[in-house]
Amino acid sequence: MDFRQNLPVAGFILAAVAFVALVALGVDIAIAGSVLILWSGSLLLAAARPPEAPAVVVEKPFSRDSMRRLIENSSTALLVTEKNTVAVANRAARRMLGQHIIGQDARVTFRQPEATSLLTQGRSGQAIVRGLVRRQDIWTINRQKVTDELAVIELINQTAEADISRAHTDFVANASHELRTPLAAILGYVETLRESADSLDSPTSQKFLGTIEREGQRLQSLISDLMSLSRVEAEKHDLPEKVLMLRPLTERAAKDAAGPQRSERVQLELNSDFNVQGDEQQLEQLVRNLVDNALKYGSPDKPVVVRLDLAQDGMARICVIDEGEGIAPEQLPHLTRRFYRTDPGRSRASGGTGLGLAIVKHIVERHRGRLNIDSDLGKGTRVVVRLPLAKDLQSGAEDTPAGPSESDPNTTYQQETGAVS
Repeated sequence: MDFRQNLPVAGFILAAVAFVALVALGVDIAIAGSVLILWSGSLLLAAARPPEAPAVVVEKPFSRDSMRRLIENSSTALLVTEKNTVAVANRAARRMLGQHIIGQDARVTFRQPEATSLLTQGRSGQAIVRGLVRRQDIWTINRQKVTDELAVIELINQTAEADISRAHTDFVANASHELRTPLAAILGYVETLRESADSLDSPTSQKFLGTIEREGQRLQSLISDLMSLSRVEAEKHDLPEKVLMLRPLTERAAKDAAGPQRSERVQLELNSDFNVQGDEQQLEQLVRNLVDNALKYGSPDKPVVVRLDLAQDGMARICVIDEGEGIAPEQLPHLTRRFYRTDPGRSRASGGTGLGLAIVKHIVERHRGRLNIDSDLGKGTRVVVRLPLAKDLQSGAEDTPAGPSESDPNTTYQQETGAVS
């Protein structure tokens, strides 16, 4: 045992004096020394004391108030149940499930068979429930026991992860379908040429070879668009650093999209020029895709207007307007989805891949812009892209990405009542 000692100095002095006195009186020094040692040892034993016992720490039990203070400001929805009754619910849980859940049976709160089974068994564990807040929501309910009566329930929203997984699955399925269609045509015609080359006349062979060439070009376009989409998505959080003049870029890309065969149909109204901070290749691709779509789906005897001006909010605005059949209102929100087509047969016949507007959406997103699509059936479609000026980005006026998406308010789809102009 480890002893802590308070040395009795006065007692040692007294023992030393007694030793000296015994020696002076003629007592044998060995006997005097034994007396000194015995005396000193007795003093040490008397002075020694055991260490103090450690203080007993009494842990305070969990209480509703302590749990409430602990979880109130968490961004994750948390509930504390006492015998399956909701005793505490933090701000996030009350906002999601309502203020009335306090004091309610948790099984009534969730009203889901999986959650009810977990709560009834009274064990720690997880359950996956659907439609807890909205019809398509997916939530994980994580229940952990604290005591025999108290338990903490954590609600984790898995909807975004499920949507991403579903989007990836749909993308792979659509891409596989789009690749398989031209490949089937190519392989079929090649097989016919190999087996019947001697019996086929020249015009028929040329027709088959023309189909193979057309489908091969379609495959090349599809792969090129897939690579472009992949690159834009990978870079969408990186703001481009190069400052570009928008007018010559728009003019060059519009003429390139039209080509010599359709150049007479493109009407340029580029009366202003603006400096934007952007990726030259991607902005050219944006204009090409919009102009090419307008030329394909607009009336062949009507012009396609490409306009560059300043929007009311101070952003550079590129408008591409056609006078075609227009787009039905229920289809407008889906236009920027990958492989979405309003008329699949017509789109494939014209060589479209179904990725043009998806690429435009992500390019606009990367450049912190806005995308607006409006249409009037029988009169035409108007696509407007607004891009912040370079000085606005450099001054920090557009810090937050405001890219368009189907659910993003920065992408607007609307059906106009008047003629598109």
